[in-house]
Amino acid sequence: MSLYDVIPISVADYRLRARRRLPRFLFDYIEGGANDEDTMAANVSDFRGYRLTQRVMRDVDGVDTRTTLAGRAASMPVALAPVGMAGMFARRGEVQGARAARAAGIPFTTSTVGICPVEEVAAAINQPFWFQLYMLRDRDLILKLLERAQNAGCDTLAFTVDLPVAGLRLRDYRNGMLGGGLTGKLSQLAQIVTSPLWAVDVGLRGKPHNFGNLREVVPDPDDLNAYKSFIDSQFDPTVTWKDIAWLRSVWQGKILIKGVLEADDARAAVDNGADGVVVSNHGGRQLDGVASSISKLAGVAAAVGEQAEVYLDGGVRSGIDVVKAVALGARGVLIGRPWVYAMAGCGEDGVVDMLELFRREIATAMALMGVTSIDEITSDLIERA
Repeated sequence: MSLYDVIPISVADYRLRARRRLPRFLFDYIEGGANDEDTMAANVSDFRGYRLTQRVMRDVDGVDTRTTLAGRAASMPVALAPVGMAGMFARRGEVQGARAARAAGIPFTTSTVGICPVEEVAAAINQPFWFQLYMLRDRDLILKLLERAQNAGCDTLAFTVDLPVAGLRLRDYRNGMLGGGLTGKLSQLAQIVTSPLWAVDVGLRGKPHNFGNLREVVPDPDDLNAYKSFIDSQFDPTVTWKDIAWLRSVWQGKILIKGVLEADDARAAVDNGADGVVVSNHGGRQLDGVASSISKLAGVAAAVGEQAEVYLDGGVRSGIDVVKAVALGARGVLIGRPWVYAMAGCGEDGVVDMLELFRREIATAMALMGVTSIDEITSDLIERA
């Protein structure tokens, strides 16, 4: 029996399934990071630098993983992170992810550059969800996006601040996804031909492949060089904290500032009206060589934890990782690659199953640590290895 045929029981298993199903350029897009990918690797490996405390002879009957995230009840301290072009990894991928999150009882975050528009996601789940926003040069377009998101039922805005310019993701050039000219296009075609399940299910049945929230102004993602040109022309490198204050004045829901690593930036976010911050280095896809998210979490939590909710994004691969993040001060975590791996490899049901695995891992860890509620997971239950 092939390893690929084993029933998935971990994020690593779902990753293998996704790798088998996706054309290489798409797998590399979700899998890869910036430059030498050192920060991306550290996001995962640095979790091993922390040890949980095992405590025995406690009454741990009735472990409860429930919490609140951005003011709403959640079954566990986990949310699905925004992933650009999720609808290219599975048919109408944002909808599948949103339905899985609803089934699991956790928040879903849709991306500015998602394939499915916010209206399609809203119709699929009929409940509030989060909307991730990039600051574009065209502020009128921003206002239109915010109006659409609000009308669709989005109540929390995850504003990404660590992408004034796009990082150098070298895999995208090596596999022909970007900058390869005719040779790159032929390479992509060959990769699609050798991925027949994806070609039929997503390539044909998953259309339209436009950016649903930006369909009037952005080329189809099939032309990825044109997409990159839009990113380069519209993503605004002049954004400062005054723009956060403006955003606060035009958005009535909660605002989470995503892409914070330093304590002083976290304090500035809160001072300018943010309800929370997401400690993140964009999954290691922006500036290679910066610290891992988990290594920066405690410092940010100490700086603003009493004033705002703190979330972690990057490197989470299990419920054990979730517990470590909570012990270091996170209200919850956002997971990106894991849910896309599960969806690409096993569809919506795969995401549901993976999230249930996370919940069981969290509950088991809590019981073995001698606690029965999320708010009992504190800093005295974790130490450096």
